[in-house]
Amino acid sequence: MTFDYIIIGAGSAGCVLANRLSGNPNHKVLLIEAGGPDKKMEIHIPAGYAKLHRSEVDWGYWTEPQAHVLNRRLYQPRGKTLGGCSSTNAMAYVRGNKEDYNDWADLGNEGWNYEEILPYFKKSEHNEQINNVFHGKDGLLNVTYAKHYKTPFTDAFVQGCIENGFKENKDYNGDKQEGVGLLQFTIKDAKRHSAATAFLKPVMSRPNLTVYTRTIVKQVLIENEKAIGVEVIRGKNTTEKILANKEVILSAGSFNSPQLLMLSGIGDKDELKKAGISCKKELPGVGKNLQDHLFMGVTALSRQQFGQNHYLSKWNQAKALMQYLFTKKGILTIGPLEAAAFGMTDDSPDRVDYQFHYASLQIGDDYSVDMYDINTFPQNDGFTILPTLLRPRSRGYVGLRSNNPLDAPVIQPNFLSDEQDSTTLIKATRKAIDVINSKAFEPYRDRLITPPDCSSDEAILLHIQKQLETVYHPVGTCKMGNDEMAVVDNQLRVKGIEGLRVIDSSIMPTIVSGNTNAPVYMIAEKGADLVLK
Repeated sequence: MTFDYIIIGAGSAGCVLANRLSGNPNHKVLLIEAGGPDKKMEIHIPAGYAKLHRSEVDWGYWTEPQAHVLNRRLYQPRGKTLGGCSSTNAMAYVRGNKEDYNDWADLGNEGWNYEEILPYFKKSEHNEQINNVFHGKDGLLNVTYAKHYKTPFTDAFVQGCIENGFKENKDYNGDKQEGVGLLQFTIKDAKRHSAATAFLKPVMSRPNLTVYTRTIVKQVLIENEKAIGVEVIRGKNTTEKILANKEVILSAGSFNSPQLLMLSGIGDKDELKKAGISCKKELPGVGKNLQDHLFMGVTALSRQQFGQNHYLSKWNQAKALMQYLFTKKGILTIGPLEAAAFGMTDDSPDRVDYQFHYASLQIGDDYSVDMYDINTFPQNDGFTILPTLLRPRSRGYVGLRSNNPLDAPVIQPNFLSDEQDSTTLIKATRKAIDVINSKAFEPYRDRLITPPDCSSDEAILLHIQKQLETVYHPVGTCKMGNDEMAVVDNQLRVKGIEGLRVIDSSIMPTIVSGNTNAPVYMIAEKGADLVLK
């Protein structure tokens, strides 16, 4: 069987690529997804987010023990269904900072500065409320503020931030990023608007587009330094080879794209040898340069039941579901987050280095709550600010556990290995405590419950280490660039291998200052243009 283009991974990038590349009826396109169709009901209900992790639509990865985080292994959710992480994430639409992209260009990646990538953000976007030069109106991806539910706690968060020096910013994706405002979401008509819904399903009937689900790619087939196709596992360990006339494109994300390159013999030759894989192209940067955002909670109990926790009782869940199904209103129309703030510590006076994710729920005071298991949450309402490290200095890697494509990759992020990351989080946490203790929260606040001890930086750091989680924004493991550790060039072509590209979050040389889903759409839109040109 032969196609022109084979796209590996039907996540945010893969769905965009399938749409754009199959737009030409002369292109025969195959999209391969390891997970199944996005039929799980909770995918499409925004608040169903809470029930997607550790389910059949999640790869359910874990890091190696983290030496600087009390030797904890941190959970790494990854979408495993059509739409990938866009079908399982919290739906926040955040582009990051203009200077993030100028940094990429300054590193030698021509064509990737802010002015050059802005049109690709706009190309994807249909923004319901904002109409200016920074936003699109004709794109396939719907972006909106939450319209059908908001807790009173959220307005208190915005005002509390303003009390503490933040300026109100109603469009952090516009002219300036810093400030506080309501989040923008990839939601349409009170339903999650995933990459599968926005980009893939409208074109699934194209005769030149084929979609395989529940199909594992075993390796990219390489002959004479050219990608000629893929070997896949379908059904009960049945393998078959599929050929590509033009290109093979990896869009499997920052864990699976480097894993697949290594399984195909592309990477550090010594590491490949340990896994029993012959080296076809030595690229020592494959899997290196792993970066991610981190957060933990500053939480207060509330005096009133206005937030999300009391909806966790079975009776209230049932009532909320009925309200949602019959009226498309109520708490199920939003995810866990409602607002955000972007700020600068004194270590970064010119660009934001932390973010507050805000949620109208409380996550307990004894570290027994698993942030990715809603069944562990208390049912008394509260509110939580999640100080988030935006520009981590720590770097890690993704490696092979074996040469078996069914084995999970080794994920070693080395979280907080650079002391500056801890310093930034401590400063952001102190700012979050000030916001929780602001006058704006007085009508609602019962008492601060975490951090349990704010008396010293050491006490706050211990809280960070006990509760720290990844925001599951891994990037950088097939980085774009010109140095010896770069994996792809500025056209996203794998160095030294003809007909092979990587188009996903793994190509980021440095992580963006905000949630990573919107930038992945941009990368895919630009990547599609690069392929077609």
